Amino acid sequence: MTSAPHTGDQLAERYDLEEVVGSGGMSTVFCAYDTQLERRVAIKILHERFAGDGEYVERFRREARSVAQLAHPNIVSVIDRGSDDGREFIVFEFVEGENLKEQIVRSGPLPLRRAIELAVAVADGLSFAHGRGLVHRDVKPQNVLLSENGAIKVTDFGIARSLDVEHGLTETGTVVGTSEYLAPEQASGGAVSAATDVYSLGVVLWEMLTGHVPFGGDNFVAVALRHMNEAAPDIRELRSDVPPRLAAAIDQALQKDPARRFPTMSAFAEELRACLAMLATEGATEVIPMARRHATPKPARRSSRPLAYVVVAVLLGAAALLAALVLGGGGGGGAGSGTPVHLRGTGSYDPQGTAGGEEAAFGYTAPNATDGNPATSWLTQHYGTEAFGSLKDGIGLVLASPGSVTLKSVTVTTSTPGFIARIEVGNSPSGPFAIDSGSETASGKTTFTLDGKSGSYWVVWLTRLGPQLTAAISNVTARR
Repeated sequence: MTSAPHTGDQLAERYDLEEVVGSGGMSTVFCAYDTQLERRVAIKILHERFAGDGEYVERFRREARSVAQLAHPNIVSVIDRGSDDGREFIVFEFVEGENLKEQIVRSGPLPLRRAIELAVAVADGLSFAHGRGLVHRDVKPQNVLLSENGAIKVTDFGIARSLDVEHGLTETGTVVGTSEYLAPEQASGGAVSAATDVYSLGVVLWEMLTGHVPFGGDNFVAVALRHMNEAAPDIRELRSDVPPRLAAAIDQALQKDPARRFPTMSAFAEELRACLAMLATEGATEVIPMARRHATPKPARRSSRPLAYVVVAVLLGAAALLAALVLGGGGGGGAGSGTPVHLRGTGSYDPQGTAGGEEAAFGYTAPNATDGNPATSWLTQHYGTEAFGSLKDGIGLVLASPGSVTLKSVTVTTSTPGFIARIEVGNSPSGPFAIDSGSETASGKTTFTLDGKSGSYWVVWLTRLGPQLTAAISNVTARR
């Protein structure tokens, strides 16, 4: 049986795994050190539970082959691919900085020029991929990396599909992608094309200009239906300094019928460049949208670790902040004694889930539970029953500790009290995990006393939801 990768392992007698920087439904991404070329790289490793599944292995290998063809300054480069003791891995270039989602969460709506420039760079990268016969299918801010030296790179072609339908692994009728950025044909399980990426980039540009996506909802299906059936609101009603030509370009990109969008990604990029040139000639003055005008300014935070494939924070807003403040002092006891240990949210654990389910849709919110900001939270989907019942045994928030430790207590803060949870521990972000506490009904703040097991990955494992039929965890702290 294939063993799970751990920090400190070496792959292919070359790559030293240093730190987990992200975990999704199919794979875990590590920051690693290439001992031969003496440089840092990002390594994506297929979860061991898929190692024996020929279709998943082939999809993973196809990603490496596909992206290896895409030598473009706006696409993250593949360096190597291999297998070590049954562990399939892909090695990518190291990108240090932040992703676009982080920038939006940190700063709110972006200046007009910056938003258009970013959209043009992404469009150029995607246009290059389309010219090589690949459609990305998961264009979103989390997959746009912004390096400290100013480079803009599209990443994660993990569900990319050949435009040559005969060679695609995913058949029509299968919905893949991230709900907030799904094109209507994608949401309905229809055929995808270059126009699918045009739509998703239109949503990303909308989010850059407004600070939020045009269609939200309680679950994947609700959001997908809105993409299929509702017209996007007029962006100029939300931000009056958006020029009419730019608003028209966004409207065209967001057309429900793919045939009514821009004929190619290159054509979309060309129109965005024209909008950029118009800003320069007309000297447009930016009007700060209401979302930014009333926001409390936040100092910029720079990350010292690589953010290749880091799937991160989503801002919940003032309602969640108010709930956290009101409920923060309730039930479950205090933080306890002992030395604080910093845990870092890395993903969602959904062993009985399906592709495109809980891990894919909400795993990227895990860092919110450890960012120290009460207005951001790790989220679950909204379920239609008080218990998971026959659907699944539970859902977990995965947290990494700095090496193997024995914890005395873990304290969880939530704005959705009433769910039942316990703490489990293991040595891999994908399990297996052993129970390390009794079950508690969560109040605003709940401290779990642990049984003394050791490990480097910890799971807040929810076995039953509260009356909200969803859960949001805004803070997790630990002591040893």
